[in-house]
Amino acid sequence: MTHNPYAPLLEAGRIGTLELKNRLVMAPMGDNYSTPDGFCTERVQAYFEARARGGAGLLIMGACAVAYPAGASEPFQAGLSRDDFIPGLAALVERVHRHGAKIAAQLQHAGKTATRDLADGRELWVPSVPPPNMPNIFGALTDQEIASFVSGAGKNKPRLRVMDRADIEQMIEFFASAAARAKAAGFDGVEVHGAHTYIVAGFLSPWYNRREDEYGGSLENRARLLIEIIHAIKARTGNDYPVWVRLDGTELNTPGGITLADAVATAKLAAAAGADAISVSAYSTLKRGSDFTEAPLTQHPGAFVEYAKAVRAAVDVPVIAAGRIEADEAGTAIAAGHYDFVALARKMLADPEIPIKLAANRPQDIRPCIYCYACVSEIFVNRPVKCAVNAQTGHEDDAALVPATTPGHVLVVGGGPAGMEAARVASLRGHRVTLVERGERLGGTLFFAALAYPENGRLLDYLVAQMNHLPVEVRLSTAATPELVAQLKPSAIVVATGAKRAAPAIAGATQKHVWSGDELRRLMTNDDAQPIAQAKLSFAERALFKAGGVLRVTNSTEALQGLSKLWMPLGKRVVIVGGGLVGLELAEFLLARGRTVTVLEESGKPGAELSIVRRWRVLEAVEEHAKVERHARVQEITANAVRWVDKDNVEHLVPADSVVLATGAQADDAVARSLAGCGVPLHTAGDCATLGYIEGAMHSGHRVGRLV
Repeated sequence: MTHNPYAPLLEAGRIGTLELKNRLVMAPMGDNYSTPDGFCTERVQAYFEARARGGAGLLIMGACAVAYPAGASEPFQAGLSRDDFIPGLAALVERVHRHGAKIAAQLQHAGKTATRDLADGRELWVPSVPPPNMPNIFGALTDQEIASFVSGAGKNKPRLRVMDRADIEQMIEFFASAAARAKAAGFDGVEVHGAHTYIVAGFLSPWYNRREDEYGGSLENRARLLIEIIHAIKARTGNDYPVWVRLDGTELNTPGGITLADAVATAKLAAAAGADAISVSAYSTLKRGSDFTEAPLTQHPGAFVEYAKAVRAAVDVPVIAAGRIEADEAGTAIAAGHYDFVALARKMLADPEIPIKLAANRPQDIRPCIYCYACVSEIFVNRPVKCAVNAQTGHEDDAALVPATTPGHVLVVGGGPAGMEAARVASLRGHRVTLVERGERLGGTLFFAALAYPENGRLLDYLVAQMNHLPVEVRLSTAATPELVAQLKPSAIVVATGAKRAAPAIAGATQKHVWSGDELRRLMTNDDAQPIAQAKLSFAERALFKAGGVLRVTNSTEALQGLSKLWMPLGKRVVIVGGGLVGLELAEFLLARGRTVTVLEESGKPGAELSIVRRWRVLEAVEEHAKVERHARVQEITANAVRWVDKDNVEHLVPADSVVLATGAQADDAVARSLAGCGVPLHTAGDCATLGYIEGAMHSGHRVGRLV
């Protein structure tokens, strides 16, 4: 029997009296799936049940508001402040338990970031008046996003309530009574949220806690509220009821904030007070939007692991690690005793079945998170969480895959993400599927997107693996024609052929050093690229290309990443016309390859197609090393420059050895129209129907796969 490299993750574990079947934990996340008055709905129950069915040992229901609606940080947050919340939560627990999983409730009061209090005009409870912090995060948002973003604050000026002793006693009671309700609902334990600037973290932080009484000053004093909460919960629920604490391993970008030494000392105090485990996270004070991707949602893999290791070395209770940890790394670390459990958040949104796929040693079948931040960005604008690559996240109750009533033969046209997702879903439902792709490889624009943003490559690899794993017949270098339809006799056709990118009407746009995004993509991915090579490349470059040189040697995006650093058909100074998703990601890609880049965006809001958090990160990264000109209307492209005018009609000239036109994308239904007369039910998915990029492709492909 082949050894399973993920075996350490699959071993049973224990938190206090709580026995868990494996070491895989669904991390606590806000989801905005509850009702506006805090009740647990069918949507919430189905969402958690899917992750329990997927094999997780422990699920943690994130951010249950202990004083709801007071102290709530989201508009649709679950409440634990009244007994009438218990029946809905009990139904959730029962559904999770059906699948052998355990579930805990994370207890939270948001303190100074309680947006429900802001909206309703209530005072914000704080340990002391917080230092001023005006993060520079709104400039990248559209007007619509700003309206939704700030609507949580209402029209009221924030009012602070520095907590007195009676308020502290009330806060302790909030947590203790919420824990008692969680136990009454059947939850297997509770986690006290002591991180991410919420009320407990506010007391723990020397930056936010400037009190001069017994709850401020020394670390022991700052931890007093947490310790008293633990004692109160244990007194209310019994010493054998599992209670643990989530702590910040550090407060980044916070002068005088929580340090790792503070976190270790606090963890020791919490364990001594009866905490049955410590969950280690981190937080970054927002000076700019991208700080959010340092913590708590880190872009850097394994960013918090060293914090977890330090805590584990200091305490005798289990430690839960988080922060973009890959399964193989978690298995190695758990086997080495660096921590005891791994918490998966975004990964569990992308694929609820990670545990059972690891148990079967099928990591290639795990749908990957691409770290696009579409999930958390929804919280910022008061909408329910979604996942760009998993259309069922948050729709487990209304988008289930059911067997086809009458299995047929589905012809999918186009091997990009929409086509492959439609083929995958249709095949799982019992249809025979034939997928035809005009090019020499699967992926479509996703292959090029994976060059610009390597995380997209994981999604491409997953989709291709599914085409190989499932009974899907794939025909490459095959055009979809009425003749082919007549030959195959499908019962349904799905057209997912992508967008077209027409060159904008700019003087000089037809010159050899001017590339459309489509031309560049086709050349780099060798998609019917010979005519482009003939027209755009030098004799030496054409000879190399024709001989199967630099870019024809591999189907691997990772290899092409490296090869593109050695050769690309672009000069040193590159002007990108268009600062949308494609233009900004291309700019990031070219900057990494030593180009001098200028982005000209006609609107005032570059990157509007990107999710908010990803936009913050990309825009800041590009602007750190390149010029991004807003309200820039291009007038002419010359042999060595681009002439443009700003919003005041002032003319500018920027030098350019190469120009890339990253505008003009539009839905292209030409193939769909050519097949419409074949007498076969026809559906469209992806950018050939409506521009939606990766998320739109995956969601529409999934929807059509469910319908055919």
